[in-house]
Amino acid sequence: MALRIASFNAENLLSRFDFSGFRNDLRRDRAVQLYDIGKEAVYQQVEMARTISLTDDTRQLTALAIADCFADILCLQEVESLDTLHAFEYGYLFKMAGAGYRQKYLVEGNDGRGIDVAILMREETAQGEPIVFERLQSHAHLTYEMLDLWDPVLADRARPGDRIFKRDCLEVDVRVGGKPFTFFLVHFKSMGPGRNGTPGREWTMPVRQAEARAVRHIISERFGGKTANKRFAICGDLNDYREKVVIEGDRRNGFTFEPRREEVSALDLLLDDGFVVNPVERRAVLDRWTLYHTRGPEERHLCQLDYVLLSPRLAQTSGKAVPEIIRAGQPYRTIFPPGQALERYPRTGWDRPKASDHCPVVVEVPVI
Repeated sequence: MALRIASFNAENLLSRFDFSGFRNDLRRDRAVQLYDIGKEAVYQQVEMARTISLTDDTRQLTALAIADCFADILCLQEVESLDTLHAFEYGYLFKMAGAGYRQKYLVEGNDGRGIDVAILMREETAQGEPIVFERLQSHAHLTYEMLDLWDPVLADRARPGDRIFKRDCLEVDVRVGGKPFTFFLVHFKSMGPGRNGTPGREWTMPVRQAEARAVRHIISERFGGKTANKRFAICGDLNDYREKVVIEGDRRNGFTFEPRREEVSALDLLLDDGFVVNPVERRAVLDRWTLYHTRGPEERHLCQLDYVLLSPRLAQTSGKAVPEIIRAGQPYRTIFPPGQALERYPRTGWDRPKASDHCPVVVEVPVI
């Protein structure tokens, strides 16, 4: 008996329009910038038509990526609301995967854009074991002061009374085949642009480190400090990595791929002492990535931002099982290392449409 767990940043699964680009060129879509649109009402009509057209292709691809996970429990990031999830399932996911995820849970978190974490669950596993929801707890309200996690290094980035989680740490208890499992859904602070000559990842690192400490505190408190023998997983987009694959070269002359280890990562606070395990590290070093990052030919790399981090017990019982990474929804601009190229989903574009800028990660653990 096995439980398939997936995590996927669906990239802006929204049900609203954004018209701010009319007055802000930096927020105006590149296709719309090709046209001279002087009236706001006309701009809004154009933006609505563009958004709906692109969304239809995009969400078909998103649904295909989710369907290919064959997950029993699916943790999503960047979801606007339960209503949005219901509409997505009814209009798209049902056509790809059937009537699967009837249990859906989402709590509004702290993100200013209204993108939240959510969990979707089948009523039973593929082997027929019942999946029963028991409890949900949001931790979006926690502040640095409340958990005694304030550090002076945060002074230019936050205040002691600010909330730690930029979205949430959503704690969800279920029983699978009668066995207890707990999921902690997260979406850490994005790396963002650099400031004052400091690269974005380095500038925002203390915020993600505080989020990692907070997650660890919540889990330790939940299980009375005895976490090694518990069935739990941390699932989500942690917006950080411990290694990346740097890409050099071009399409004419070919590409090279160089793995590089990072000196510091927010993941270190969760992984270094075995508090949790990253099973994706069972894959080859060039084959662990879930996101292709580029700012043009001068800055390109592959890295893992998406995680299903397992408790020591789940990591041990899963043995040497290798997680899956679903990449068929990546746009054609993504540069794949040798031997990893695959057939993309129909209508995938060079840059868009795509399933997401992230790839789903799927981990299978036994129910014992």
